[in-house]
Amino acid sequence: MSGNQVLSDLDLAALLCSRVCHDVISPVGAIANGLEVLEDEDDEEMKKVAMDLVRRSAKQAAAKLQFCRIAFGAAGSAGASLDLGEAGDMAKAFVGDEKVKLDWQAPRETRPKGEVKLLLNMMLLGMSAVPRGGMVTVGLEDRFPVVRAVGDAARIPEKVAQLLRGDFDAGELDARLVQPYYTRRLAQQLGYALRFSANGNKVTLEAGLPDKTG
Repeated sequence: MSGNQVLSDLDLAALLCSRVCHDVISPVGAIANGLEVLEDEDDEEMKKVAMDLVRRSAKQAAAKLQFCRIAFGAAGSAGASLDLGEAGDMAKAFVGDEKVKLDWQAPRETRPKGEVKLLLNMMLLGMSAVPRGGMVTVGLEDRFPVVRAVGDAARIPEKVAQLLRGDFDAGELDARLVQPYYTRRLAQQLGYALRFSANGNKVTLEAGLPDKTG
């Protein structure tokens, strides 16, 4: 299958907004629930539990919003550079206590904004490749982004694989699939090709220069 491979600007913006809302709705909802308990509950012990929930959820929501601002948003002026170390700190806060663990090995150096955004989005693809939990390692090899995900039944879902190969119709994309589509667009903007492979319980995602044939 191969069809229209480019979303309109409005559709891309709408789907990315839906993706961000999906990421933050859970902690924001937990904050609201905790505040309701604080208003209605007289038991001091329950109030302490609710306050702890509000604190943890607020921290989680802030971490997710900061990450999304870099991974999906403008994050500075056009052509700006970002620090990979700071991006790694935000990525670790974003992952938090999830069953997927993050090993951020990218050096603390300044890189063009687009490259940092691509690396963060490749990290998200790596996390989605190990839904049962595992280790996602993020780094650079020969200065190109590389993400390795190791975990039980690690794999790239077929729909995502089609997107990364360019075998899809943009009209069929939804908020769940917009992130891998966006990752591919980021790579194309940088002049990179995305490659992926699966071997046993390990998935590797790489961005590099396109193969030259002919």
